[in-house]
Amino acid sequence: MVDWLTMTIQMVSLAMAVWCLVSTFRDQPMLVPHLVGMGVLWLLVLTQVGVLIAAMIGGDRPDEMVMVVSYLATIALLPPACAVWGFMERSKWGPAVIAFTCFILPVLLVRIEQLWSPVV
Repeated sequence: MVDWLTMTIQMVSLAMAVWCLVSTFRDQPMLVPHLVGMGVLWLLVLTQVGVLIAAMIGGDRPDEMVMVVSYLATIALLPPACAVWGFMERSKWGPAVIAFTCFILPVLLVRIEQLWSPVV
């Protein structure tokens, strides 16, 4: 894993979560700037997924390969799915969906890190 990229994803994700929670508490629907933020986050996530897939193809494979691949699929699909869901929900709960997603992404990245390089 690329450590600086993982940290960047986690920080952007948490910033998006706070921003969306503020929108939720202000009773605002999800707007285009929220979608742009999710797009940036998704591009960062796809970069990390691409790096990890390239590492696996290059021979650096974790012990629990199936689990890592399932986590990679989840983090790659979660941001766009929740962005669409949040944008379709035109109440204050649209940003809440995005905030929930953005709190989950850092946890999933930590779990991938644990599986990728386990402590022996």
